[in-house]
Amino acid sequence: MITLLEFLLVFLIGSSIAFYLTCAVFTHQFFVPTASAASTPQTVKPPVSILVPVCGLDAGAWDNWSSFCLQAYPTYEVLFGVTDPQDPAIPILKQVVETYADRARLFYGLKPRGINYKDSNLSYLLEESRHELIIFADSDIRVHANYIQTVTTPLADEKVGLVTCAFIGYHPQSLGAAIASFGRCFDFIPSLLIARTLDRGLRCAVGATIATRKATLASFGGLHFNRIGSDYNLGKRAAQAGYRIELSRYVLESDTGHEGIAQVFRRELRWARTIRFNRGAQYYSMVFCYGTVYCLPLLVLAGFANWAIALSLATFVVRYAQVWIAISSMKCPRLTIWLWALPLRDALNLFVWLMGAFGQGVYWRGRQLRVEGDGLITQLE
Repeated sequence: MITLLEFLLVFLIGSSIAFYLTCAVFTHQFFVPTASAASTPQTVKPPVSILVPVCGLDAGAWDNWSSFCLQAYPTYEVLFGVTDPQDPAIPILKQVVETYADRARLFYGLKPRGINYKDSNLSYLLEESRHELIIFADSDIRVHANYIQTVTTPLADEKVGLVTCAFIGYHPQSLGAAIASFGRCFDFIPSLLIARTLDRGLRCAVGATIATRKATLASFGGLHFNRIGSDYNLGKRAAQAGYRIELSRYVLESDTGHEGIAQVFRRELRWARTIRFNRGAQYYSMVFCYGTVYCLPLLVLAGFANWAIALSLATFVVRYAQVWIAISSMKCPRLTIWLWALPLRDALNLFVWLMGAFGQGVYWRGRQLRVEGDGLITQLE
């Protein structure tokens, strides 16, 4: 006879199968649109300022930063900002600015205006920018020549307040990098699409890219200098102000190099606690997302009964089918060679979620911070 704990695990696994199927459907619908969903070509191309806060040297830094300066767009500028005057990124940034002197500028030694150095950095660049249309872009992404065109086109509609892009690593070079890319491609992006439907519109933004207007940004409170997950909060405030937030089908490339699993864990734990402090009780609904991991204790408790084996096999088949749909929809076939590590990714997902469910400390760019309230941060000594 099935025990209460076995019944609970069966319920969690069944809910997870439903989650995987929903992820697959939403991912396919979003990335394989019908002809009628094609965007209208942009006829007017207003000048744009790209603002890139930099902290340290990420993998592929030269290629990442140069890609911002190689846009097929008539009028734009790229502003790089660095807080620490001794940052190792500065010599390379100087070379980038020298190479693309007609469109790139560098500002460094920017005194922090708050605990969130990234937004502090952006505030200086915002003051120095020359154009009304702006793009906040992370320094560890690489963009195509049509990047500006793609992410600014929806802003032609005044009801659109922000345009944002997700990101993955298309060519991971290590297990840690593959695990990181799995999390973004197979879990984060599909979950974002589900949340967009449940919330009747996107109510957050992704920091890799946020395109907006200066006037729009000012209308819902501008940048905040003492908040974790400021990108998430920007989207939240924009939605509360009545603006629509557009998620672009353009998935950015983020090269995580040869990072290890420990690095991935620290970053994703910060993300998990950021989500918890911003979404509140909704964070705990993610308990229904880890079906493949729940299969092992079910098999042990059920004594490897045939029904438990069948349910576990079905769970893995659905999970791998969902993963394959994500890979094909986002056109990242190089991830397939790492699919043997999917159970490890799923186990890490559950561990990160459990650790993110409590605690207030986060590690961010070499600093230990404490999160309070709805995402306010203080620096730990």
